[in-house]
Amino acid sequence: MRKIRVLVVDDSVVIRRLLTDALGQDPSIEVIGTAPNGKIALAKLPQLSPDLITLDIEMPEMDGLATLAPLRQQYPKLPVIMFSTLTERGACATLDALSLGATDYVTKPANVGSVTAAMQTVKDQLLPKIKALCPFGADFGPAPAAARAVRPTSAVVAARPCRRDVVVIGSSTGGPQALTTVLAKLPVGFPVPILIVQHMPPVFTKQLAARLDQNCALEVAEASGGESLRPGLVLIAPGDHHLELRRSGVDVITVLHQGPAENSCRPAVDVLFRSAAEVYGAGCLAAVLTGMGQDGRLGAERIVQAGGAVVAQDEKTSVVWGMPRAVAEAGLAGRVLPLESIAQELQRAATYGRTSAAFAGSAP
Repeated sequence: MRKIRVLVVDDSVVIRRLLTDALGQDPSIEVIGTAPNGKIALAKLPQLSPDLITLDIEMPEMDGLATLAPLRQQYPKLPVIMFSTLTERGACATLDALSLGATDYVTKPANVGSVTAAMQTVKDQLLPKIKALCPFGADFGPAPAAARAVRPTSAVVAARPCRRDVVVIGSSTGGPQALTTVLAKLPVGFPVPILIVQHMPPVFTKQLAARLDQNCALEVAEASGGESLRPGLVLIAPGDHHLELRRSGVDVITVLHQGPAENSCRPAVDVLFRSAAEVYGAGCLAAVLTGMGQDGRLGAERIVQAGGAVVAQDEKTSVVWGMPRAVAEAGLAGRVLPLESIAQELQRAATYGRTSAAFAGSAP
């Protein structure tokens, strides 16, 4: 098995050394070069042929955002992980980078106390993402790999259609772009509320919600806790907080808490899915989008057991087919669909059993 070849691009000598040392401790990864800015990195690419690039956002001469456009033109499938600061400015720049074609991001260690702690923070964040994005022998040529066929189990096939009263969505790596694609296709009159868990730290989720609100016909906001759900409202779990649902009289409200991480995540998709199954039962519809790991599988099982339905994104259109794969291969997904088809499926399911008057509005 060959090693994963990584090019580190950062203007800071300290950060380049930190990344090189941290990644070099893993026997499956080799740092084959470094560059202090995007211009030098682009010049090195033909000779080095990396499997993945870590790219700083703020650099002199050519920063990370300016580098992404020519990089994507020449190497459209090369995984790029942005290295950003855990600040409002850093979150905004990171979302810009993702919209320009960056694959994923990690945040720079801050206030960790020592070089050793900083190195461990980098390893904990970066190594799993590199390995998820670069399986050994991966081909980054122009031809995409064929999607793996996944057949739902007979139990899911036998599930009867019924009225759905809420949509819950889970996503991780590649999620911001996927959520933009899905939500932008939903019309103003979407007749049920939508709750989302996207694996992101604090500040980032607020910025994501603001951007989605600008780009979508629906109202999108970061959940603050205590909101009453209503049709067409989209709420995103804030970073470092689990999002649950609870009945309060005739209303359903949001509840935020900082309980233990699940699947090494807070917020966790499983937490939201479980509570949605308890509150809405068969009225719950879930969508599991691109992301690494298995968060959402156990929650999806609860939803199916309660009579609800689950849709999963397919392999071909996922940045990382981890979360949706776990759901699909467990036989929990009634449908496994390309990203472009998921909004149509959510709209179809949300309008089933409702009169046309309950679904006013047209797609933007």
